[in-house]
Amino acid sequence: MNYWLLKSEPDVFGIDHLKKQKTSIWDGVRNYQARNFLKAMHVGDLAFFYHSSTKPTGIVGLCKVVETSIADPSQFDPQSPYHDPTSSKDNPRWWTVRVGFVEKYKQVLTLELLREKFDPDELIVLRRGNRLSVMPVAPSVAEKIKRLSTP
Repeated sequence: MNYWLLKSEPDVFGIDHLKKQKTSIWDGVRNYQARNFLKAMHVGDLAFFYHSSTKPTGIVGLCKVVETSIADPSQFDPQSPYHDPTSSKDNPRWWTVRVGFVEKYKQVLTLELLREKFDPDELIVLRRGNRLSVMPVAPSVAEKIKRLSTP
């Protein structure tokens, strides 16, 4: 099993949206490195759900990859902000996964807390200038994050 971190703005799609829907595709990723991380995911992988552009920012829960190798449908929709006119259904450029809700943490693991417990070499989200919405998490780091999430 692999571990990942998925970032989203909670007013666009947050942990409560996923909890209500139970599963959802992780659409709208338009960065090649993040896309490649999505393509590397396997069913059963776990992902930490990170709320960005809010107060406080941080890890708010956990989800699980339940389906892989999905052509992101938003790339084909001209009404979508994620539309890509250079992509076709015969040759999609953007791929995604479906995630399922696992749990919402009782407390946010804030960015400040993560900075106290990890360095940027351990946790990519801490790197200055990092803008990726999908990133891998080493198993040893994931285990420490899981321990932090249990009171």
